[in-house]
Amino acid sequence: MTNNLLKQKPKIINAGLEIFAKELQGNNVEAVNLDWRPPGGGKMDINIKLKEVLTRKDIIDAANKKALEKVLSAQPVWTDVGLAKDVIPGFTDNTIAHAGPPVTWEKMCGPMQGSVIGALIYEGKAKNEQEARKVAPTIDFVPCHHLNAVGPMTGVFSANMPTLVVVNEENGNVAYSPFNFEGKGKPFSFGAFGEDTQENLRYLHDIMLPTLKKMFNARGEGIDLKIIIAQALHMGDDCHNRLIAATGQLWKTMVPELAKAGTPHEILTRLAYTMYFNNWYFLNLSMAASKATMDAARDIENSTLVTAMARNGTEVGIQVSGMGNKWFTAKAPKVRGKYFPGFTDDDANPDMGDSAITETAGIGAFAMAAALPMTQLVGGSVQDAIGFTRDMRKITLGESRNFTIPTLNFVGAPTGIDVIKVIETGLEPIINTGIAHKVAGHGIVGAGLVNMPIEVFEKALFEM
Repeated sequence: MTNNLLKQKPKIINAGLEIFAKELQGNNVEAVNLDWRPPGGGKMDINIKLKEVLTRKDIIDAANKKALEKVLSAQPVWTDVGLAKDVIPGFTDNTIAHAGPPVTWEKMCGPMQGSVIGALIYEGKAKNEQEARKVAPTIDFVPCHHLNAVGPMTGVFSANMPTLVVVNEENGNVAYSPFNFEGKGKPFSFGAFGEDTQENLRYLHDIMLPTLKKMFNARGEGIDLKIIIAQALHMGDDCHNRLIAATGQLWKTMVPELAKAGTPHEILTRLAYTMYFNNWYFLNLSMAASKATMDAARDIENSTLVTAMARNGTEVGIQVSGMGNKWFTAKAPKVRGKYFPGFTDDDANPDMGDSAITETAGIGAFAMAAALPMTQLVGGSVQDAIGFTRDMRKITLGESRNFTIPTLNFVGAPTGIDVIKVIETGLEPIINTGIAHKVAGHGIVGAGLVNMPIEVFEKALFEM
């Protein structure tokens, strides 16, 4: 046989900078770029620490297997509603919860201060913005996560605000979230505090809270949130920023129970319109379900599974199973967004909210391949959405047994972010999110995508 190797054109695999592959392709050379990057971005100190940590790989793997099973077997059920001060242990009349890692009033971003102002007016501690700004420094500000709670965007809620109670019936732990504040007027969770926002808060307290309380009394059991999330993923939701199907499935579950509870016609009608005009109603339940799920995996010694990702508009941070409640933080990045008419990137506040707990639990942007219409809200293409889900498989410990992706032949959603895999691959977890105006009182200006900075994972690595 004649060896034709030297007569053939070279076929090149380029590992590293893509510019080399493009240069070859531009000169009519067949070249394929391999998306490879050195662990830790090639940083010597990161690689030395990573090598040290991986000497305990067998111990870490066993701990992560235990932590992941806690996540996958979780059974979050919505069981009750009540005022924050009545259902959340340690919540007092002077407590205001907020999203993200700890932050003081002075360092809060504009929209978070706006929600605090709205809460103080709602609680009767101030009559207007000026009075609220004087009262605010005397308030006990607590991260939602420190109360086993989560809140969207600013995450702000106060003592007399209605609260959802979600129990993980597999593990016994409880999670909380305020009611969803979207609806008539500018949204409170995006920093609005005007009279239309106050009217909505009063409606939640005076009408929705007692009605839902009667519903649960009549039902006699909770509402399985895991089933609704699983169904919604098969109907085009991601259960973070697209919740049309989940909200519809929730309403379908609630209607017969509301009727059985004897809900007056006018109230039932108003609730129906609340659901009809608020496609995000299920968000807070999705978040509480994810919080109840991830808290089950806390405090497992040697586990490198991420139990929380959260942002307060000033800083972002993560918590890790084997490191308890310790925060690893970095400066909040800007969101890559699509803006509503009249707004630009100059109006946008940096990344904010506890809602990344959904991505932490394997839904949200991790499941965007199930929610292709999301690209119309946050930007990118259908191929991008599918790519996000595929990429997140590279940094997670496993896949969900219940949350499956139809467009990927019903593969399980990537679940259980691993600090070590993030460091090894250099892939930062993707989050889809809303965007608040940077000035208090303005509300929402758009939606987009953002990544949890690798810096927080590097800080966690050095504590292992």
